[in-house]
Amino acid sequence: MFAFYRHLLSEKIILGTTVGASIILMLVGVIFWGGFNTAMEATNSLEFCISCHEMEDNVYQEYKQTIHYKNRVGIRAICSDCHVPRDWTHKVVRKIQASNELIHTLIGSINTPEKFEEKRLELANHVWKTMKETDSRECRNCHSFRSMEMNAQKSRSALVHRYSLNRNKTCIDCHKGIAHQLPDDVEVYRGGDDKDHELYASMKLPCVDCHEDMQKPPEEDWDLD
Repeated sequence: MFAFYRHLLSEKIILGTTVGASIILMLVGVIFWGGFNTAMEATNSLEFCISCHEMEDNVYQEYKQTIHYKNRVGIRAICSDCHVPRDWTHKVVRKIQASNELIHTLIGSINTPEKFEEKRLELANHVWKTMKETDSRECRNCHSFRSMEMNAQKSRSALVHRYSLNRNKTCIDCHKGIAHQLPDDVEVYRGGDDKDHELYASMKLPCVDCHEDMQKPPEEDWDLD
């Protein structure tokens, strides 16, 4: 029996590789793959994200004051939920990009509150640009226009959400600063600029749909022509 198995394991299959060597390579591959995925998932944890004091002392403290950290339904979105893609390919790309952040940690680019504030706008713009390019992909892991109950929203929010679908608008256009402090002198679009007013006027939507503090006009005065 022993001779049979020795002969079987020494049999050559693909490219001259023996059965025994193939089994060993498969086991090594499984161990490596399991270890790689375990390590990658470990870097998605909140504990890992705030393991450096730059994050723990700055953005983490801001995040703890937001609805993403604590809310009435008890759902918490951690760093990786917003900043790391879920699908494997984009996740690996993001992890490779994150190696640059390790370099800046080592050289102390933002290791004091003063340095962090100097870089806040640059860091924010980088994240906003990425989210805009991906159509706020990570936001959509939890939030979806199709799943929203528009009638339960405030009139202005419902209006902006309803008409953002066909206007190349995405979550980050309106929701900058939702989890972290905004950089100084940054004004965030809230669905009420000149282009919005032109669109709503062309659709003959009454102002009171957005401006709830306005008095509803008589029916005969609603025509905007």
